Amino acid sequence: MAYKLGVEVVSAHDLMPKDGHGSASACVELQFDGQKFRTSVKEKDLNPVWNEHFYFAISDPFNLPNMPLEASIYNVNKELHMRSFLGKVRIAGTSFVPLSDAVVMHYPLEKRGLFSRVKGELGLKVFLTNDPSIKASNPLPALDPLSNQPPANPNPVPLVHEHKSERHTFHTIPKEVHQQYYAQHQPPPPFSDLPPPPRYSADPMKAEPVPPRIVRMYSSASSQQPPEYSLKETNPFLGGGQVVGGRVIRADKPSSTYDLVEQMQYLFVRVVKAKDLPAMDVSGSLDPYVEVRVGNYRGTTKHFEKKQNPEWNEVFAFSRDRMQTSVLDVLVKDKDLVKDDFVGIVRFDLNDVPTRVPPDSPLAPEWYRLVDKKGEKAKGELMLAVWMGTQADEAFPDAWHSDAASPADAAVVGAHIRSKVYHAPRLWYVRVNIIEAQDLIMHDKTRFPDVYVKAQIGNQFMRTRTSQARPNPFWNEDLMFVAAEPFEDHLMLSVEDRVGPNKDEIIGRVIIPLASIERRADDRIIHGRWFNLEKPVVVDVDLIKKEKFATRLHVRVCLDGGYHVLDESTHYSSDLRPTAKQLWKPSIGLLELGILGAEGLHPMKTREGKGTSDTYCVAKYGHKWVRTRTIIDSLGPKFNEQYTWEVYDPSTVLTVGVFDNCQIGDKAKEGNGNNRDAKVGKVRIRLSTLETGRVYTHRYPLLVLHPSGVKKMGELHLAIRFSSTSLINTLYQYSRPLLPKMHYIRPLTVMQLDLLRHQAVQIVAARLGRTEPPLRREVVEYMSDVDSHLWSMRRSKANFFRLMSVFSGLFAVGRWFADVCAWRNPITTVLVHVLFLMLVCFPELVLPTVFLYMFLIGIWNYRYRPRYPPHMNTKISHAEAVHPDELDEEFDTFPTSKSAELVRMRYDRLRSVAGRIQTVVGDIATQGERIQALLSWRDPRATAIFVLFCLVAAVGLYVTPLQVLVAISGIFVMRHPRFRHRLPSPPINFFRRLPSRTDSML
Repeated sequence: MAYKLGVEVVSAHDLMPKDGHGSASACVELQFDGQKFRTSVKEKDLNPVWNEHFYFAISDPFNLPNMPLEASIYNVNKELHMRSFLGKVRIAGTSFVPLSDAVVMHYPLEKRGLFSRVKGELGLKVFLTNDPSIKASNPLPALDPLSNQPPANPNPVPLVHEHKSERHTFHTIPKEVHQQYYAQHQPPPPFSDLPPPPRYSADPMKAEPVPPRIVRMYSSASSQQPPEYSLKETNPFLGGGQVVGGRVIRADKPSSTYDLVEQMQYLFVRVVKAKDLPAMDVSGSLDPYVEVRVGNYRGTTKHFEKKQNPEWNEVFAFSRDRMQTSVLDVLVKDKDLVKDDFVGIVRFDLNDVPTRVPPDSPLAPEWYRLVDKKGEKAKGELMLAVWMGTQADEAFPDAWHSDAASPADAAVVGAHIRSKVYHAPRLWYVRVNIIEAQDLIMHDKTRFPDVYVKAQIGNQFMRTRTSQARPNPFWNEDLMFVAAEPFEDHLMLSVEDRVGPNKDEIIGRVIIPLASIERRADDRIIHGRWFNLEKPVVVDVDLIKKEKFATRLHVRVCLDGGYHVLDESTHYSSDLRPTAKQLWKPSIGLLELGILGAEGLHPMKTREGKGTSDTYCVAKYGHKWVRTRTIIDSLGPKFNEQYTWEVYDPSTVLTVGVFDNCQIGDKAKEGNGNNRDAKVGKVRIRLSTLETGRVYTHRYPLLVLHPSGVKKMGELHLAIRFSSTSLINTLYQYSRPLLPKMHYIRPLTVMQLDLLRHQAVQIVAARLGRTEPPLRREVVEYMSDVDSHLWSMRRSKANFFRLMSVFSGLFAVGRWFADVCAWRNPITTVLVHVLFLMLVCFPELVLPTVFLYMFLIGIWNYRYRPRYPPHMNTKISHAEAVHPDELDEEFDTFPTSKSAELVRMRYDRLRSVAGRIQTVVGDIATQGERIQALLSWRDPRATAIFVLFCLVAAVGLYVTPLQVLVAISGIFVMRHPRFRHRLPSPPINFFRRLPSRTDSML
């Protein structure tokens, strides 16, 4: 299937004049993949409009991210047969999107060289299509400057093209995602038959690796934190070798790309199908299933009713470390109500099982004849494939694995224990501008209706203010919603009349499909549309006939793709890209995470009289969520699963959470799947704190705040590596705005962002909850910190002490300067006097001295730089000395579920805290109002004194050199204590006597 890159050259604006007469004759030249096209020449026009379409053939779709599109604008001079450069636009291949996502983008023109003079912008619409009715355009000959004929376009865009259903291939940017999309959504192109690049190699682990050396590490901010809550560095043996000091000491054999986890050996058994099985009862029927048995571990396939040639195609994985036998038994049985009948068996010696190392092709299954209990040949054959491999095997994610299901728990639902990768839906902001309504059809003609518009998308409701229809109501209000692709909900607008208290009458409504709404990636103007409203209920037909017009509603509605839809806490954002894919920049690096295991977990449930836990991990970064397999009945699970993300901004956070699976076992059956997975703890890692290329192997304490206080639930062992593809691009990101451009051009209010973030989290939780297996709502909300905005006395105290810590340096400098002024150490005070007089005599040295001092401090602190990612700190969080009632208040529901007396006590406490804050804010406002009162003549005597002082100061400063004035002022401030008075100075007394507006307050 041929894929093409479509380019619509729309227009250009505000071009640079080049013909000497204040104008230009412009054309656009497009270059892509060795192909070149040109538009027609627009004579004497600085704002030309072309609206011409071109289609480029794509030679290698897998290499598309590395194939940029260049569009250059030239001024054509036909008389001199010359052309001059007006500007160019370069669009990276990572920004190409399907036609359904394409919008017209206006790109600012770039210079070709250092001395080029360009201005203006070029409007292009770039998209990918696989429509077979569209052929690639023919390359044009060299442009004749004397000709102004538009180039022949053999493939005009059909008028119905945008209305037809189309299957798009390039759903996202990276190469590997291209391949996933090929495999999931449509048949692969001919060139996809090539084998994928090598990913893994299974090197055997050492029999007895050296025990990891655990090193406790503390930062200066957490020096007082208890040792059991600290981070611990480890030196494990991973797939690439042993990690020592963040560097991998390579093994003898070359390492693989699956090198951040310990390789685990598994016995894989693929049960494909059976044929010619014998009938086991008088009716000639057979209900076959297969039981795979390795020692005490047994895995069974599903059974078929009355089928002698069943097909299962199921895979079983048995951990080699837990094997206590050297024999594999594969039994075929007949399902029965009382006792299952034996049909036949196939037995393997594990010493003869071959080893498969990816990227070798999967092992071909073979037919094996069944034998009976006596070892003689029985009727029927079974197709099997048996091999040794690692967790890097492609069959492992979908396999039933012995380290996830214990022999005592035979009723485990496989879908709830397997590892999965989830992709969160792409979120859009929907902007609805309600302008006005006309021709309202009212039943009651004796009153002016109080009309408002209610908008709804799914479970989101918003409404405008009420407006009296005299004669037509006018609002001009913006309403913002969140929507997710694919758009399943519709925008419903209803005009309602406030007839009385709690009584509204619907005048009319209109339903707008979200898929039909125009998209934009900038702040260009969206033209409004008039919608005819329909009556939601049956009305009097004679009344409608008397009216000349139908009720109409004027609305501007668009999908704003220039924003980043916040669906997680702003402090822990893992993605900051805008919704529109055209605005995405190339990735700057790669994040690799190896989830090794957990240790010392706190028991979350009781099974067979002992405490245990069924643990799995969830990692979130960007749109990609990953879930490890569930390790059942283990307080020290070993996952050893590795995942990879593309990084677009270093100032983002990776979140890894640990949960207890409550969807399996007897309690899950009783709860009918409504049991909530228990939270064990989570870890956050900011990528900007990681060194490039270093492997971080640490055990992170899982600290959780309970109503009884902070509790350590165990430790999570992770291996993390951040690799940068380009150091220059990574450093350039630090100069870029943190959020997309639209957040600064048309910013949203704090209240809007909080409301929209709550809606976004609910949408993501609902979508991920519909997957199989579902990523449950409590998991998504915990990973997204959905309750971080709620009031907490503990969090308020922690933020206050953080603020005090920030200003502690200034306070320390102030105390040191007070000691200097008090002559506590005469030698230091004399040296400060000398340095001060030197800087006064040579003021040009002040700024160089300040920056040199900061440079020396930075160089000095380099030796004390942290060697590990920051982790949760109980001291900073103020979680150790918190009052139990404050914790109980923090864990209370919203709205509250406590008794009235308890709420009254907490409300009074909140009033006292707010009263102190109110006093501080009032004091700050008083000082500012006193400054204003200096010249406001509110106190005529004080203002007269200050004005006279200003006159004397102006004359004195005019005749006195500034250096002398500064030197005298500094020496006066640092004068000896015997020349000081204990009473406040006259300027301070004068300032405190100035009036403020407290006299005007009630």
